[in-house]
Amino acid sequence: MKKLLKLVLFAAAVCVFLYVNNNWITTTKLFHESDKIPENFHGYRVTQITDLHDATFGKNQSRLVEKVRATKPDAIFITGDLVDSRRYNLQNSLLAVEQFVEIADVYYVLGNHEVALNLTDEIYLALTDLGVHVLPNDAVVIERDGERIAIAGIEDPLMGRSVGSMIDQAMENVDDELFTMLLSHRPEQFETYVEKEMDYVFTGHAHGGQIRVPFIGGLVAPSQGLLPKYTAGIFEEKNTTMVISRGLGNSIFPYRIFNLPQIITVELQKK
Repeated sequence: MKKLLKLVLFAAAVCVFLYVNNNWITTTKLFHESDKIPENFHGYRVTQITDLHDATFGKNQSRLVEKVRATKPDAIFITGDLVDSRRYNLQNSLLAVEQFVEIADVYYVLGNHEVALNLTDEIYLALTDLGVHVLPNDAVVIERDGERIAIAGIEDPLMGRSVGSMIDQAMENVDDELFTMLLSHRPEQFETYVEKEMDYVFTGHAHGGQIRVPFIGGLVAPSQGLLPKYTAGIFEEKNTTMVISRGLGNSIFPYRIFNLPQIITVELQKK
């Protein structure tokens, strides 16, 4: 009887552990200081959402939406894999997006799962109809009292183009002196972002390594294999900073371990 009780308690503890690891959304607040940031954009706040993979966080995505709302963003960046190619349910993810657009301007780039579905046009249209700024190798310049910054976005390389060529297309009408934030799904392309002199890059894709080993980091990531380099956190080289969000959902492997779902907020500061 005691063995059975211990087994039941152990099973219950495992269930609670897995539930928390996959449903407890954390918010990471970062600051980025640069002399390229205009004075009127000091305090401008971006909240990043990535790799939702059709996951559900509360009725009508209420827990996720409230977490985002609490960050008080000026803009919301969605950096790909909003849906999952193995259990496609666009409407489930749109429940969150249609509430995001009521909070702040929303900008979106696709990830590899949208491309794998071969439904990029359908997804682009659905998001555009909600008022999302879709950035397929494109950029927009936003202005505050005469001062400007740029927001650029590129598609996933599964579309058949190199990351470098897509950045070139996105930036062809953007002045070099403008502080530019790039939305891109893939962190393993960091050297290309550095080569193209991007100022600040938002990425995801790696799911934090899915299973995070204490004191070591992520265990495995798509496109990088075992013990990958780019799974979470900030990377800097020359004048480029890249942030990698651990994201929210799961894909092939159904559980996160020591890897809580994450949204990231970056506040710009004039140096």
